[in-house]
Amino acid sequence: MTTAVQHEPVTLSARPGFEGANIRTWIGFKHFAYLVEQGVLQWFRERGHGPGRLYLEHGVGLSVRECSLLLPAVLEVDDEVDVTATPGAGGRFAVRIARAGGTAGAETVTACRARVRVALVREPDAPASAPLPADLAGLLEEPGAGEPGPAAGADPAATLRAAGAGFVWAWRVPYFYCQYSQRMQHAGYVRLLEEVVDRYLADRGVSVGRMLRERGWIPVVSRARVEVRGDARVEEPMWITFTVTDVLKDVTYDARMTCHVVRDGRLVQVATATILHGYAASRGPDAGSLATLDPETVAALTAGSR
Repeated sequence: MTTAVQHEPVTLSARPGFEGANIRTWIGFKHFAYLVEQGVLQWFRERGHGPGRLYLEHGVGLSVRECSLLLPAVLEVDDEVDVTATPGAGGRFAVRIARAGGTAGAETVTACRARVRVALVREPDAPASAPLPADLAGLLEEPGAGEPGPAAGADPAATLRAAGAGFVWAWRVPYFYCQYSQRMQHAGYVRLLEEVVDRYLADRGVSVGRMLRERGWIPVVSRARVEVRGDARVEEPMWITFTVTDVLKDVTYDARMTCHVVRDGRLVQVATATILHGYAASRGPDAGSLATLDPETVAALTAGSR
């Protein structure tokens, strides 16, 4: 592989998953992340370094370790998009998702811009361990240990609340959130981020279903970032926190998720995420426009969090 080939972008034509069209025909942020991941995987595959070959021949797992999304436009369930992944240094990629404009001859619309970092994580149970190609050797990492924190105590959830967590959810890592038999994958944390928001809103009395029925509001995401800092393992207990950190101009709210496991009696952070959320009208002439958060909604969102 020459340097010129190594730094050429790759474009994948795709459609968002039908699963992501939960309200009307708009696609949720999770499936933007899936498309971004597919674009990066396509770059490796076109160079003969698909994740299957890397695992079976070289004993490493191709893993997304960090992904940040900016979502300036919507995707509809029937949109066909071009996902362009442009490599940088150290396993980093810039990814753009573009769809056709709304009228014939219109310029393409950027629906997502993303920054991604991937790594090749050594997998101890892989069937082979041939040396990596020279151009990939710099991406090799050992499984992440995570960031040790305070003593977990008898109740890790209570310890996290005492440290300022606005909401804590106890969970168990299922195999279908994992990759390469053992480690929880980045996409699993994206799914957790979506679910913990849903659980938090229900806990605060402003569930997605209630807001949809009573106001015609749906949650929208304009920015999200998920970083894997350590490797959680299949069936390992995990504690997920969610805290609203700010409300911006009564239109959107910033929030943070953390994921902890307990090892050797201490809380260990294995992932963190941030998300910028708002609401949009789902029906009527204002469908798609952002809603203004009234004092009651702001109070519910921020109760115990700021």
